[in-house]
Amino acid sequence: MSFSHLGLSEKVLSAVAATGYTTPTPIQEQAIPHVLARRDVLGIAQTGTGKTAAFVLPMITMLEQGRARARMPRTLILEPTRELAAQVQEAFIKYGAKHKLTVALIIGGVSFDDQDAKLTRGVDVLIATPGRLLDHQERGRLLMTGVELLVIDEADRMLDMGFIPDIERICKLVPFTRQTLFFTATMPPEIQRITEQFLHNPVRVEVSKPATTVDAIAQSLVKTGRDPAEKRETLRALIRAAEGLTNAIIFCNRKREVATLHHSLVRHGFSAIALHGDMDQSARTAALEQFRRGEVKLLVASDVAARGLDIPAVSHIFNFDVPHHPDDYVHRIGRTGRAGRSGTAITLVAPIDTKAVAAIEKLTGQTIAWAGEPVAAASPEERWPRERSASRPPRGQASGSSSSRRHASPAPERQASPVPQPQSAPAPQRVGPPAKVARFGEAQPRRPARHPEADDGDSSHLPAFLLRPVTVKA
Repeated sequence: MSFSHLGLSEKVLSAVAATGYTTPTPIQEQAIPHVLARRDVLGIAQTGTGKTAAFVLPMITMLEQGRARARMPRTLILEPTRELAAQVQEAFIKYGAKHKLTVALIIGGVSFDDQDAKLTRGVDVLIATPGRLLDHQERGRLLMTGVELLVIDEADRMLDMGFIPDIERICKLVPFTRQTLFFTATMPPEIQRITEQFLHNPVRVEVSKPATTVDAIAQSLVKTGRDPAEKRETLRALIRAAEGLTNAIIFCNRKREVATLHHSLVRHGFSAIALHGDMDQSARTAALEQFRRGEVKLLVASDVAARGLDIPAVSHIFNFDVPHHPDDYVHRIGRTGRAGRSGTAITLVAPIDTKAVAAIEKLTGQTIAWAGEPVAAASPEERWPRERSASRPPRGQASGSSSSRRHASPAPERQASPVPQPQSAPAPQRVGPPAKVARFGEAQPRRPARHPEADDGDSSHLPAFLLRPVTVKA
């Protein structure tokens, strides 16, 4: 099927032909007719399958009629990161070349005044991140009562970044009669709940099983040690030995690790640049552009680059750290093998990462092959070395052992405690308090600090006021 059979306008078809595309992807072929029919759509597809064009092309066709009013956008697109929002804006510029649509980008790191000036003139398409959008709305600079179409893109990434409460709030600010397009690569339970709450009789367009990887990506696991220096040495050896490596994205779990690894690679003569969330917007944009143009060969990034970024010719993905969430693995390696190309994804696995790898294989439903000797699972001593230090007793050690006695309070001090045991209470009659019972309000001797798992059998945990004498009627 060609784009001409999907119901798009002649201007849009001309713009698509100018970009060189002739055949729609499966998600585009199935979603575009339903969007043009004003139906709510729930789109589920692997990353890199053309989800952006699946909503951009029909939106441009639908916006050919009508006019935007000041501070009242006609359509709203929500993206989890600034980079994804900027990428969608580029798609509107490319496919809407023959239209006079006004597009505004509302993201952090940019002046409020410049964004407010665009909103004042009126926009047909508002592309925003949730936080900055709500900032404008709370300042009274934006009215969302004129939104005819709402797009929530990369919804599973919204969940990971904690944007779901913001999404719920925004959905309540736009008209109930709007059309909603919801696109995601995975369907965790929280995302399922949101779709049931805010989509009205949606058409489910699912071109792949949720949380699956592209078959064109060759995946492998490589054994490494836990020491960061050893991991960096292993990574450098893999980069040097990689066949057909033209460029690569190296993913780390922490922003601090991104900076450390970037400096290490540069010191060893590699062409590398860093990208993480603590960088200002201009530096992040410049880093991406340098990587896209081929000025640098390696992009060391946090998961800010894992979702939706369209860099078609990435040949290799290296997971320096195994991701904490299995879904992130699917999105990371989805930066390669795009648009029908093949790709390679290599993950460095330390003994402590074996459970995370097992979770990834369970989610994707496939076993990832080892390149070389597989790693053995970490022992408890390797996972929690502090719990095995000499200053603390091992988990589950008997209270009578010498280690436990060193951390427990001495037995004579416990016997001299001013608080008696409950069994020492006299028979039910009016009696005076025992001589050594501490009365309410009196200072209690401080108990020595104890290990939380120590168990010395001391049962004097009742408050003193519960042991005060009472009068019992005969």
